[in-house]
Amino acid sequence: MDSKVEHAVDQLKSGGVRMTPQRYAILHYLMDSFTHPTADDIFRALSPQYPSLSVATVYNNLKVFVEAGLVRELTYGDDSSRFDADMSDHYHVTCTKCGTIVDFDHPPVKEVERAAEASTGFSIFGHRLEIYGLCPTCKGMHS
Repeated sequence: MDSKVEHAVDQLKSGGVRMTPQRYAILHYLMDSFTHPTADDIFRALSPQYPSLSVATVYNNLKVFVEAGLVRELTYGDDSSRFDADMSDHYHVTCTKCGTIVDFDHPPVKEVERAAEASTGFSIFGHRLEIYGLCPTCKGMHS
């Protein structure tokens, strides 16, 4: 078991969350995934191994992980949230055609937060930067 999953499991247990095999599998899948899966993606990937798994179970567990601060829910105006277990500061580029989301490393643009705070008097807790385009696959279909 890799230490990232182990650390997450410890964090959940210390928060009083019981670890079930299904919960563990969902967490593991998310931690190993770089595709920002939807709850349906996770359900489809895991249901062959866990026949009793339901989409509702996946959703409920994702909610637990989000509340525990282990997973980030990405909602970009479409109907299905995607989930990201990488809680570090990073941005996402989204394909407007197929919905693929790719991580994009860039130093956090903290000066934007500072400027917003200075000009509005708000206490700023964070920001969301959304970058859109066509992924290489979809771009290839257009040329």
